[in-house]
Amino acid sequence: MIRIETFKENKIYKKITFKGHANFAEYGKDIVCAAVSSTMLCTVNAILLINEKSIKITKAKDLFVVELIDTTDKTTINLLTNMMNCLKSLEREYPKNIKIK
Repeated sequence: MIRIETFKENKIYKKITFKGHANFAEYGKDIVCAAVSSTMLCTVNAILLINEKSIKITKAKDLFVVELIDTTDKTTINLLTNMMNCLKSLEREYPKNIKIK
């Protein structure tokens, strides 16, 4: 299961962690993992193109963390909110494979 943990302050996503694998299908053919990864990576790449100093990324083997640094950057805040809305839609479709807390 992919576990996504969010930390909010004043309705703003300050930190989002991604852990695990969806286990919907075998590794490399898992459409749920692909959807989560694509949503997250497209958002992060867009943010980095616009303002690379607005977020901090931490990567480890089975962990990816996005931290908001610039709390005044409305574009970054909106992109992170949109990403979480997309991920919540995926969670509704695949509740056995994605858990957001």
